[in-house]
Amino acid sequence: MKRLIAIFALLCICTTAHAEKGFIMLASTIGPIDAGIVSALEDGFEKETGIRVRHVGAGTGEALKISEKGSIDLVMVHARSLEEKFVADGFGTERIPFMYNDFVIVGPTSDPAGVRGMKSATAALKKIAEKSSPFVTRGDKSGTHVAESELWAKSGVKPAGAWYKVYEKGSEGNVPTLRFTSSAGFYTLIDRATYLSIQKEIKLEILVEGDEALLNRISLITVNQNKFPKVNGEEAKLFANWLTSPTKGQKIVAEFGKDRFGAALFFPDSKEWHLQQKP
Repeated sequence: MKRLIAIFALLCICTTAHAEKGFIMLASTIGPIDAGIVSALEDGFEKETGIRVRHVGAGTGEALKISEKGSIDLVMVHARSLEEKFVADGFGTERIPFMYNDFVIVGPTSDPAGVRGMKSATAALKKIAEKSSPFVTRGDKSGTHVAESELWAKSGVKPAGAWYKVYEKGSEGNVPTLRFTSSAGFYTLIDRATYLSIQKEIKLEILVEGDEALLNRISLITVNQNKFPKVNGEEAKLFANWLTSPTKGQKIVAEFGKDRFGAALFFPDSKEWHLQQKP
């Protein structure tokens, strides 16, 4: 609730600022905000261009819904099916590959379902369901929830029952969801960056990782100025180009987290970055 109130307040402020040049409004999925990379990117862009970027954080479904009102210039989200619908419905211009990290399945050290070290995420989820081991879901149509739902569908399991716990504050993001999961000693699916950011504060281990199905790709979408004339389309596109540049935004992505964790939390994924990597 506090997050939704903050979003509403910031959007009210931005309604006035929106018509002005030199200001971009970003709606971002919560994980990258909690990890700190969104602020790092905004600060880098503002330092170079003088253009301010401010963001609202929400699960992917909510972030796209907010953007459908025309008060957002650029979206950073991670649920391809929802992103494609957003563009197909005319709210966004195109999906732009930006960066990725991965999801992991975490749980208590005791691992009552016995999934530690399994190579298949879907097989692990199926085993958790067979054992009726408590599993926490955000249940909020966020990118994390959509990714989890798709994995359950691939496993052939329709999760339901007392063991499948919908966290009532799931819309507040992955950090509170992970803290709740830890306090209860349950399992959940979470992005690695969030887990690493609070690893020392919780009692959960990464039990399943490395499956290609767990890749978490994050995209940018510029909001359609033809549909919303007040959108700052020109500078939003400038920011998107900066974010996907191998020497600018993608460089920040590649280095982010190495100073704190000894390893990057996200990985560059723009077309420009991949072209530069080719021999």
